[in-house]
Amino acid sequence: MRKFIWSIFILGGIAIAAFLTFAPGVADAQMNPVRDHAPYDISDRAQTLHDSLIIGDLHADTMLWNRDFLMRNDDGHVDLPRMIEGNVALQVFSAVTKSPRGLNFSSNAADAPDNITLLAMGQRWPPRTWNSLFERAVFQAEKLHDYANASENFMVLLSQDDLDTVLANRAGGGTLTGGLLGIEGAHPLEGDIDNLGRLMDQGYRVIALQHFFDNALGGSLHGQNNQGLTDFGREIIQAVQDRGLILDVAHSSPRVVRDVLEMVEMPIIISHTGIFSHCPGPRNISDDLIKGIAETGGLIGIGFWAAVTCDDSPAGVAEAILAAVDLVGVDHVALGSDYDGTVTVAFDASELAALTQALMQAGLSDDDIGKIMGGNLVRVLRARLN
Repeated sequence: MRKFIWSIFILGGIAIAAFLTFAPGVADAQMNPVRDHAPYDISDRAQTLHDSLIIGDLHADTMLWNRDFLMRNDDGHVDLPRMIEGNVALQVFSAVTKSPRGLNFSSNAADAPDNITLLAMGQRWPPRTWNSLFERAVFQAEKLHDYANASENFMVLLSQDDLDTVLANRAGGGTLTGGLLGIEGAHPLEGDIDNLGRLMDQGYRVIALQHFFDNALGGSLHGQNNQGLTDFGREIIQAVQDRGLILDVAHSSPRVVRDVLEMVEMPIIISHTGIFSHCPGPRNISDDLIKGIAETGGLIGIGFWAAVTCDDSPAGVAEAILAAVDLVGVDHVALGSDYDGTVTVAFDASELAALTQALMQAGLSDDDIGKIMGGNLVRVLRARLN
């Protein structure tokens, strides 16, 4: 019997070790693939234009995964070498801190078992992150700052001065890349407005209200009741406006978006989405609400995956971008890839010239392509960062 018990312990230990060693990497590879494709044909004119642009993207979940951001990886969509290869100058990195088991676009319970807890344990995040959404956000910020400290080609953007540093470096032919920190859903605040200041101290500058479930600020697009803003949600929005942060309504319920539009006097963003009239589906909010976001002076970030574009090829993403331009005008359209957000895409950060090529072939002018690929993002950052 004693030998049997020891055998059970040994087998259990082996199973745990195998989980810790292999499961997170397998999950990353399976959840963040790039479709197999032949090399994209990029004309000399398109490549020259692409290389001259400031490229910026509103949403990637790269810090969720245990990859070395400073090394070129075979898995996932974003790392610094691929960003430099794709001429990406600005990237918002959003911290995912909670994700309900059985994730879907239609209805998720706020108290459903959480996927990120298991992922945090499996990826050997510090124990302080296992039961605290706030600490998960802190840890992902720490990771990004550590990468910046270890690289001369990457910095975390905290201010307009930091933005100017990146843009001046790029104008001089450099490859300095800037990352902004965002939270994907404001549940890491854990119901305490003082935690907003603490997250700002960690470098967070983009605040999304909801993710895939209703929270203390209001309803999710994928929650259970289409609730509007709560009193706490209104308090946070006012603080975001007062403190020079950027408000993101991606994943928010239609009622939350309407409530936000009635409150704000600042440009807001919807960081990763599509246009409902172009690609109807539960992930895309109504065209009227998209127009309302644009009317704040804000941005519509067009995603790169099929659920929001109905076609994830470079040409298909370009068509979704054109639909946004037709709806709200070129000054309010941006890139919102959702790279590394458990989505399948047809091109990674190193291949963004394929999108420039597709936009040229779709008939957009060089100036308009420049606005969409990053110029509009620079404008909003200048309007909001202190």
